[in-house]
Amino acid sequence: MNLEKSQIEFIAAIKQKIRQAQYEALKAVNVQLINLYWEIGKSIAEKQSESWGKAIVPTLSKELQAEFPGMSGFSTTNLWLMAQFYTEYHQDENLQPLVGEISWSKHIVILNKCSNSLERKFYILATKKFGWSKNVLIHQIENKTYEKYLLNQTNFEQTLPESLKSQAVLAIKDEYTFDFLELSAQHSERELENALIQNIRNFLLEMGPQFSFIGHQYKLQVEDKEYFIDLLLYHRRLQCLVAVELKVGEFLPEYKGKMEFYLSVLNDTLKLPHENDSIGIIICKEKNRTIVEYSLKTSMQPIGVATYTLTQHLPEKYQNLLPSSSEISDKINKYFSKL
Repeated sequence: MNLEKSQIEFIAAIKQKIRQAQYEALKAVNVQLINLYWEIGKSIAEKQSESWGKAIVPTLSKELQAEFPGMSGFSTTNLWLMAQFYTEYHQDENLQPLVGEISWSKHIVILNKCSNSLERKFYILATKKFGWSKNVLIHQIENKTYEKYLLNQTNFEQTLPESLKSQAVLAIKDEYTFDFLELSAQHSERELENALIQNIRNFLLEMGPQFSFIGHQYKLQVEDKEYFIDLLLYHRRLQCLVAVELKVGEFLPEYKGKMEFYLSVLNDTLKLPHENDSIGIIICKEKNRTIVEYSLKTSMQPIGVATYTLTQHLPEKYQNLLPSSSEISDKINKYFSKL
């Protein structure tokens, strides 16, 4: 049966309404479950503050499992987690409003792996915004994504329109972990690039959930000369091309000029009318943060400079570089203001 365009659009709209209703139903069930666990945790915490012994929790667990055999989640361990969840979140202005935003299993991951209130807030909001699975969430926490987003070095504040700034900041990390690559400590830029292409799924997972791969050694033709971008990606949410240059040494100021050239050519020759201006990411083995700041200061093109490591070890200097709590809170609120 051949359908007219209006009929196809009508059917597609109905399907979308059904998907949305399914999502809202699942979300409502999750909220109800979290609220239940919150109330159970509150009751346990209150009784513990009244000097009740710990033995009541195993007893409660047995009684609940016997009374509600079709419901899971009433193990002794999970009941104690409910109490911890309530105790640590109920007076925290950063966390208390967010208790219904993600599933219980993801809350437990964050509860166990993160102790800082603002770090927990970041991962709750990021999980909701990007739809991270439990395993992806664990990977992001172990990979220190929170610190890497807070410390990224870009000039987006000066070069991007207001509507794109917060989204773009979340597209660039300060350091990328390529621990999935089997490279020796001494490797060439071509070896790094080839290894990333051979591990493209893990590479895109590390880059972020909105990136798509377009090509490597992507050719740009300018009159009779050819130039090649190491990696060309596309960011779906920002709707823009992303040029990535890989450097196995320390960042040098002249890298910025080369990237500006690439971005100008991409905008003039490849960018589609509905797309935003291209952005660039220069990924180096090392960087001097002051030199990067001076290099990006005068650029009119949106560029970020990051480093990469082949291990999950995060340098101690990261902890000393983190901004104050109020600055972190402002950044997180700004990043996720359009949830």
